[in-house]
Amino acid sequence: MATEQRPNWADILKRRLANSKGGKTIEEEKKSEETELFSKYYTEWKGGSDSGNSYKTIPRFYYRLPAEDEVLLQKLREESRAVFLQRKSRELLDNEELQNLWFLLDKHQVPPLTGEEAMINYEAYLQVGEKAGSKCKKFFTARVYAKLLHSDPYGRISIMQFFNYVMRKVWLHQTRIGLSLYDVAGQGYLRESDLENYILELIPTLPQLDGLEKSFYSFYVCTAVRKFFFFLDPLRTGKIKIQDILACSFLDDLLELRDEELSKESQESNWFSAPSALRVYGQYLNLDKDHNGMLSKEELSRYGTATLTSVFLDRVFQECLTYEGEMDYKTYLDFVLALENRKEPAALQYIFKLLDMENQGHLNVFSLNYFFRAIQEQIKLHGQEPVSFQDVKDEIFDMVKPKDPYKITLQDLVNSCQGDTVVSILIDLNGFWTYENREVLVANDSDSGSSGVGGSSMADFDDT
Repeated sequence: MATEQRPNWADILKRRLANSKGGKTIEEEKKSEETELFSKYYTEWKGGSDSGNSYKTIPRFYYRLPAEDEVLLQKLREESRAVFLQRKSRELLDNEELQNLWFLLDKHQVPPLTGEEAMINYEAYLQVGEKAGSKCKKFFTARVYAKLLHSDPYGRISIMQFFNYVMRKVWLHQTRIGLSLYDVAGQGYLRESDLENYILELIPTLPQLDGLEKSFYSFYVCTAVRKFFFFLDPLRTGKIKIQDILACSFLDDLLELRDEELSKESQESNWFSAPSALRVYGQYLNLDKDHNGMLSKEELSRYGTATLTSVFLDRVFQECLTYEGEMDYKTYLDFVLALENRKEPAALQYIFKLLDMENQGHLNVFSLNYFFRAIQEQIKLHGQEPVSFQDVKDEIFDMVKPKDPYKITLQDLVNSCQGDTVVSILIDLNGFWTYENREVLVANDSDSGSSGVGGSSMADFDDT
């Protein structure tokens, strides 16, 4: 039996001293090695030790669009986009798959009913997700469930609400793909001509527009497109993000015209309906007394109740695009959209630009006085005692409560939620009269509710 060798302590101590490398402990050595390795790999990740070549590691983020003479590249781009959009379209649920999803949800409902609403719990929800197929997988997540979870005592969600959520998502993706087909540049924007083509090809699919004559199509398309660009392109860049089109309600209003049984009230309040488009175009034709297809300042002065001040109309023709001092239909549409939607920020921006004569970015006492003087002159013409500007100025500043007590900015008007009232006081005698007699009008409205008598109008001004 071999005898056990005892360790040579002298050799062990020598090795320890040799490994310490000048007195460093093993821990210090490990830390030094880690730092060295980290520096090495970090340098490699950043693009090597040669800092002059670091640009090579920057990922490419700009791809030049093909020039007009690069026909082959343009065709390749168009084909690749078409293939991409087709693939995205195939990923969406079709009608049969949506119907199958509804059957699965109905089959897995969990009692009791909430009113008449069928409900489903999280466990059954996941089971439906497994059976519904790969296309539905993105809808069956904890995030979606939590978003639709409200106050059910059993922690369930409404089957109908979930199905409507899925339908809405599918519709949004379908619409985005449809709009992207008209995005010639492929940059996620639609130019005015792109949107015109989209709406023109959409007209035959909208039953509520069946009665439109083809000769009116170009005017209808112009009327519809202007609303999109007036509200979604405030900087007047000539293009709108497809995302912005999907996020606003305008497309919903337009596609509402697919409903063959749309009520008369809904049609009248929908800018895109045939009656609304014919109304706006009819007003334009009625104002155009010399029938030259354009509106002069004198012709535009009869717009609405014919109570817009001449000072304001002067500013309209100074600031807006005109042709030899006359306004075309497209410019008129912007004017109408601004005056019919005075509560909206885009409309306030349009009017504010006209009121801000010196382009200072704010309205001061001089600006207010300049425009209100024209209101005072109209009041005199009606044989009434002019209202004190000082009183009106104080009321305007009290309503707006601007950050600077001597200046009113566009943002101040928007934030105050009183912008529509303020601009109406300054540009429209009818608007000023409505504000000045607001208490009487409220009383008359309450009386008419019980007696059936109609409210007051501008014609009553001389009696106030």
